[in-house]
Amino acid sequence: MTIHVEGLVAIAVFYLLILFVGIWAAWKNKHSGEAEGTDRSETIMVGGRDIGLFVGGFTMTATWVGGGYINGTAEYVYLPDYGLAWAQAPFGYALSLVLGGLFFAKPMRSRGYVTMLDPFQQLYGKRMGGLLFIPALMGEIFWSAAILSALGATLSVIVDINIKMSVVISALIAIFYTLVGGLYSVAYTDVVQLFCIFVGLWISVPFALMNPAVSDITVTAVKRLYQSPWIGSVQKGDTWVWIDNFCLLMLGGIPWQVYFQRVLSASSATYAQVLSFLAAFGCLVMAVPSVLIGAIGASTDWNQTSYGAIPPKNKTEADMILPIVLQHLCPPFVSFFGLGAVSAAVMSSADSSILSASSMFARNIYQLAFRQSASDREIVWVMRITIFVFGGLATLMALVTGTVYGLWYLSSDLVYVIIFPQLLSVLFVKGTNTYGSVAAYLFGMVLRIGGGEPYLQLPPFIYYPGWITEQRKHHITGELEEIVVQKFPFKTVSMLASFLGNVVFSYLAKYLFESGKISHKYDFLDAVVSKHSEEIMDKTTLVTRGNAIGLSEMAPMKPRLSVTLAAAFTRRDTLPTETVEEEEEESSPDSSHHEEE
Repeated sequence: MTIHVEGLVAIAVFYLLILFVGIWAAWKNKHSGEAEGTDRSETIMVGGRDIGLFVGGFTMTATWVGGGYINGTAEYVYLPDYGLAWAQAPFGYALSLVLGGLFFAKPMRSRGYVTMLDPFQQLYGKRMGGLLFIPALMGEIFWSAAILSALGATLSVIVDINIKMSVVISALIAIFYTLVGGLYSVAYTDVVQLFCIFVGLWISVPFALMNPAVSDITVTAVKRLYQSPWIGSVQKGDTWVWIDNFCLLMLGGIPWQVYFQRVLSASSATYAQVLSFLAAFGCLVMAVPSVLIGAIGASTDWNQTSYGAIPPKNKTEADMILPIVLQHLCPPFVSFFGLGAVSAAVMSSADSSILSASSMFARNIYQLAFRQSASDREIVWVMRITIFVFGGLATLMALVTGTVYGLWYLSSDLVYVIIFPQLLSVLFVKGTNTYGSVAAYLFGMVLRIGGGEPYLQLPPFIYYPGWITEQRKHHITGELEEIVVQKFPFKTVSMLASFLGNVVFSYLAKYLFESGKISHKYDFLDAVVSKHSEEIMDKTTLVTRGNAIGLSEMAPMKPRLSVTLAAAFTRRDTLPTETVEEEEEESSPDSSHHEEE
């Protein structure tokens, strides 16, 4: 294959467009938040909390719709014996946005948090927040790597150039405008990204459908022609696996900083809910062309195309089916436009996860855990450095990754099993504490890792009921290897065990310490006897518990958190009057789940 000048031009045009929009958004909003006295670091993380419906709807949709989403959906529709029945991401992530809007967006936005980890650190302390940061970080890095991996697959079809270099350049461009403009740049480039995907793919679909090598997709949906029907089916023995994976996408799609970053940037709690519902609809709409392209790939006689007689599935190139269809079944000018748009969209998607990971580190690890006295300028620089570091890690993983859909599940697993039950507990279960949180973390981690992970060549040490062994071709080396396949829904069971462990051990610790069966001096986490430990104590807490603290003790005490940080948990200036009244009732000593019963 030779270098296609038209392809390079298309990529350059779309990349420059994304870069221009990112820099323009940074310049346009460079003074945002200054009038309200908001820190520059917080403006980078959540904008000025003034994202409107138009930009907000696009950027919320782009939470999941990117290169990995469209490539992965087409891949599974195309794969024999899987098909549309196993392409769960569009419906799973759409439902995750609906559930997020119904139950999680309002409490998170109303309380004025800055990152998803804020409620964990407020209730469970800085150490537990640091532990929960690990799976959250891994999730964002895996997701970014999946996105950049999709970019590599796309560019390898457009032009015969150095794929590693193209991925690195793309990542550097995304990192640059994210560093300059923060959330504003990310949000505005998301608008361009979705427009590029929608227009680029829909222009390509009619040409691919009319190609002489493509049979009627309505026929190949139910009848075997070149391979199994692309509609797919779920065998009886795989029912629990299907349910397990669907729950992982639906519930595991909620506790992501990349989602809550949009929720917390909305101008109100109600807007945050509306944006979630709009994004759910957007996810389904944006999946339609990917499904059609996957179906086209399954309905093609590849011997009649420039691709060759051997189908992509037999060359272990199923994860590249979308760019292959655009390249070999569409006219050159159409394929270049579609592939260029997809490439630009992929690059624009990577910025969100990189910003999310750096936001959590700068605020929840560096600022709240180690440097409570850090200046705003210092936090901004920490964010800039970590944007480079995490972007580099994601790029490194993208260069050695396997199937896009496999990375998708892998990135969701730890978030689903560990963070989701903790989020449920911290928001909706009164009385959980750090002891329960630690137990839940360990339960989820051991039960999930115990089930093994073929993509990491991690053998299981827990053999759940119904396990079998299969011979599969390694996704990188191509060699046959024997792996253990867990037919039991162990991911969902691990999540439920983690949630129950949090509740049971929290109340057990509370009972043992308060009844005196265990001496108060052994409450080393300050989670029961001293519910509000010094590390999360602020002025409001001191006043509320004033009857338990002597005046001589209060006078010299300096809050560990700055006024700005303390106010971040209880912002009132951006809330409607009725919301403020509701929050004041919830934060009272009698009703707040942060106070002892």
